[in-house]
Amino acid sequence: MAVDTTKGSHLERGRWGEDMATAWYRQHGYAIVARNWRCPSGEVDLIVRRGRLLVISEVKARRSDAYGPAAAAVGPAKQQRLRRLAAEYLRTTGTHGVDVRFDVVAITGSTMDIVQHAF
Repeated sequence: MAVDTTKGSHLERGRWGEDMATAWYRQHGYAIVARNWRCPSGEVDLIVRRGRLLVISEVKARRSDAYGPAAAAVGPAKQQRLRRLAAEYLRTTGTHGVDVRFDVVAITGSTMDIVQHAF
């Protein structure tokens, strides 16, 4: 999916990427549950829901792939951390009876890829 790019700081780029991901999920029938959900253990970029499906989404936005593809930034350590954060989210919010999926939204330049069931 082609998207417009913006210039600015690393944080602005990340926020812009999260905005693009949020719009995509909304367009595909997901309700936005939380953006930048924080707890003492860390942060989840985006949590969305559609019916019984709860999606924990990590958003990676890069201007280019000069340092590798955006999705590659979500390695085994980050995946394990996101699993722990998801468990903490479910526990602290009392959310039960959902199926959890982990997505990676990889934005490189003007291209956005949604990697569903990324891990």
